[in-house]
Amino acid sequence: MKNRYPRRMVQAALLALAACTCMEAGAGLLRDRIAERRAQQQDDELEGTRPDKATKVPAGTRVVRDVAYGADPAQRFDVYAPAQGGKGAPVIFLVHGGGWKHGDKAMGRIVENKVARWVPRGFVVVSTNYRMLPGTLPVDQARDVAKALATAQAKAAEWGGDRSRFILMGHSAGAHIVSLITASPTLAAEQGSAPWLGTVALDSAAFDVAQIMEGRHMRLYDPAFGTDPAYWRAASPYHVLAKAGVPMLAVCSSRRDDSCAQARRFAGKAQPLGMRVQVLEENYSHGEINFKLGEPGAYTEAVEAFMRQLDPAVASLLRS
Repeated sequence: MKNRYPRRMVQAALLALAACTCMEAGAGLLRDRIAERRAQQQDDELEGTRPDKATKVPAGTRVVRDVAYGADPAQRFDVYAPAQGGKGAPVIFLVHGGGWKHGDKAMGRIVENKVARWVPRGFVVVSTNYRMLPGTLPVDQARDVAKALATAQAKAAEWGGDRSRFILMGHSAGAHIVSLITASPTLAAEQGSAPWLGTVALDSAAFDVAQIMEGRHMRLYDPAFGTDPAYWRAASPYHVLAKAGVPMLAVCSSRRDDSCAQARRFAGKAQPLGMRVQVLEENYSHGEINFKLGEPGAYTEAVEAFMRQLDPAVASLLRS
């Protein structure tokens, strides 16, 4: 049967189809880049990339800056404690975000709302730095955080804290780090840390690094996780989870495509192991998930409801 369409028409149609495919791929890549830039701009606006001003703390707060847990200048944490002293206080241990490559324990408003909410209620708040990219990859960053945790636990009584009543809390890259040491508690134990009460991960979206790296992803993941699939799995809370750990709350932003899906998948793996992982979906942006925690309202109350379940002393302070 004679072809009714001239060869030139067929070639033109194929070229047009290829052009459309390339345009769609290019548009998808452009959308990813725009989303990545917007997320970074929002984080910079809400958190800042450096401690460009003194952190505001409520009256009656004792501040101890730059407690060393290692020889590197980045291995330092700050402590916010009730000035009147005391003993046996629960400790909230904060880990900042910043794409594994920037950020600071005192940057912008990362600690202000949390300190203002919880220190007057009798908590001690610790905010830690850790070594970052390009010199230190995420698994070693997790080791830094575990070492900081061990040091804070050992010194907790100096600030009125109880070494056995720590709650880990991290945002973004910091949420990935606290999730990793929660999923693999031996990683923390190897650095000398004792068990803690529970973990709050604030919008990680990196529970399964392997899944992220195997698909289309934001460029910020590449310098952090490289090209080795074995490292992707070693850096994935989802993949290293093999037995029940401490209770965990995974807060996720409903405005992101992958955050809540990753959190729910991690929770689904944890449940048969006997590990309690709750997922709290919030209609806030990535930066707001961190910044708004501590402000009066339903979101803060929902996080505190999880915290109350961890220990009677925590529950008692949150009722006051």
